[in-house]
Amino acid sequence: MSVHGVLLDLDGVFYVGDEPVPGGAETVAWLVEGGIPHRFVTNTTSRPRREIVAKLERMGVEVDAADVLTPVVAASAWLESEGCRHPALFVPDATASEFAELGVAGAEPSERADAVVVGDLGSGWDFATMNRAFRLLAEDPGIPLVALGLTRYWRAEDGLRLDVGAFVRGLEYASGRDAVVLGKPAAAFYRAAVDSLAEAPDEAVMVGDDIRSDVDGAQRAGLTGVLVRTGKFDPADLDGAIRPDAVLDSIAGLPDWWRNRAIGGGIDQTSGDLLTVRDAWQEGGP
Repeated sequence: MSVHGVLLDLDGVFYVGDEPVPGGAETVAWLVEGGIPHRFVTNTTSRPRREIVAKLERMGVEVDAADVLTPVVAASAWLESEGCRHPALFVPDATASEFAELGVAGAEPSERADAVVVGDLGSGWDFATMNRAFRLLAEDPGIPLVALGLTRYWRAEDGLRLDVGAFVRGLEYASGRDAVVLGKPAAAFYRAAVDSLAEAPDEAVMVGDDIRSDVDGAQRAGLTGVLVRTGKFDPADLDGAIRPDAVLDSIAGLPDWWRNRAIGGGIDQTSGDLLTVRDAWQEGGP
């Protein structure tokens, strides 16, 4: 199955915290030079797109803001389409600025909201904040709970940190309703990203470090799922029921993997080493 377009995760693939992953800038330059359609898809909601782009540029990765797809962008469009003009936002202040066109509900207990939007507040989460989100949902069963992704955790410089998924699941349990997920691993989010490439799902590949959100989510949406051994990758990821279509040591290995597919090769999912058709045949066949 040939692939013609690429979706690229950011955190854990191009950088871990503020440290760039070697080869990332060169890989993007290769995509641009080869005219390969690509988009950056991230569940990051702790910072707006302009800050994401600035961070990439500091690492030598040239990217247009329009090529960065985030749950905030998807959520803004969804809220507008649903007529939700007064949402309560549980996101950092910098991210809240991307909802500027909506009449955002404040923190007053008596203030009503027509949606509850939950992103990555990080250390901003406390009991009072979580309880306010729950009360808004409990007081009006008709308003939607909007999740900016369902990522369980991510890897920072000091280790693993909880992400938005843990808090969304808690609110789902307490309120007795399902969230509208506008981010990975939702199939609708992947379809929107693929549509922006003007490719069919089975002609696109997703590269990420999260076995569930990036690989399983992409595969369920019909894409090829490629896992990199950076970021939150754990060797135990390869022992579960989710099977990546390929495993790369890092984003730096994407060009070789791409070229190998073009000539009919495969990839050893256990070691991450590229195999040619001849190698596979000599080892007993694919």
